[in-house]
Amino acid sequence: MKKRIGVLLSGRGSNFEALADAISAGRIPNAEIALVISNHEDAPGIARARSRGIPALVLPSKGLQREAYDRQAVAALREKQVELVCLAGFMRLLSPFFIQSFPGAILNIHPSLLPSFPGLEAQKQALEYGVKFAGCTVHFVDENLDAGPILLQSVVPVRDDDTEQTLSARILAEEHKLYPEAVRLVLEGRYSIQARRVILTAQDRK
Repeated sequence: MKKRIGVLLSGRGSNFEALADAISAGRIPNAEIALVISNHEDAPGIARARSRGIPALVLPSKGLQREAYDRQAVAALREKQVELVCLAGFMRLLSPFFIQSFPGAILNIHPSLLPSFPGLEAQKQALEYGVKFAGCTVHFVDENLDAGPILLQSVVPVRDDDTEQTLSARILAEEHKLYPEAVRLVLEGRYSIQARRVILTAQDRK
């Protein structure tokens, strides 16, 4: 029985595509993307999902309170028997109702080395602060913004001539490698959480 993944996105969906490619290539074995949801009708990620034959649903969020929207999303995910929810550029903060509906089963990828630079424009924040290393983080989602237990991180050196665009592009390339690896670890149960530390099984430690 394949593990069923739900993906939430608001934009281009490149991390969704990275997950879909990894599943197709067998790097995330025994899994399938059961549903893609977007809060924007014109999100390129929706068109990309449909072109792959993956069920895709637009749930417009404009004018809806957070929990009212999330109840619709949770109902759609449950209908597809989703076991793991992956946020892929989903530009909404999840409600406690959503978090409690999928306890310990929601992942997000963020373009910084959390807890540094949460929220929007993380790459711009990193450049303005003057850090020498940036990167990306896959973390479990809790009720706070970009604050759940960290599963995996990848470091990207910051170059003296970097712009927000060049740094973002190099971080995105790392995201596309890191997110599938994290999803595989979670679906295979190859970790434990102690306090807020995520401990990988011995064979998965680098």
